[in-house]
Amino acid sequence: MYIDPAQVPAKTGTVYPEPFKSLVRGRVKRRLGDAAGLKNFGVNLVTLEPGARSALRHWHQRQDEFVYVLSGEVVLITDAGEQVLTAGMAAGFPAGEANGHHLINRSTGLAMFLEVGDRTPDDQITYPDDDLEAVAGAAGWVFCHKNGLPYSAPE
Repeated sequence: MYIDPAQVPAKTGTVYPEPFKSLVRGRVKRRLGDAAGLKNFGVNLVTLEPGARSALRHWHQRQDEFVYVLSGEVVLITDAGEQVLTAGMAAGFPAGEANGHHLINRSTGLAMFLEVGDRTPDDQITYPDDDLEAVAGAAGWVFCHKNGLPYSAPE
């Protein structure tokens, strides 16, 4: 099935609870995998404005992730440190490997990359730098503090 990425709706919001929503401002996703009707894995075309980040630094218990930089420059931040990725470079993150990662655009231009992840059910996400954990539920991601309290509950 042919997909024109420019015709796939741009998503600028996030499912992160406050106070984390603003940390991904400047990120635009186009869900190409959903537009193609893919069921086993997702593909997102992601654009980061200067200063924007792809996500909070995180790792998945059950889902693999892969990114491929199409244009611009991003900084990959992992437990091992920082590495600049430019067009044609890629990175992968195996499920269950406790290596928090995310991308930040520290350049003055736009950066664009493909983000690929599987849709393994019952996933859990750990955010090593933040008081946040997520569990995949029937209605989407459920976010909790690291002490297990839901994010909507008083601390």
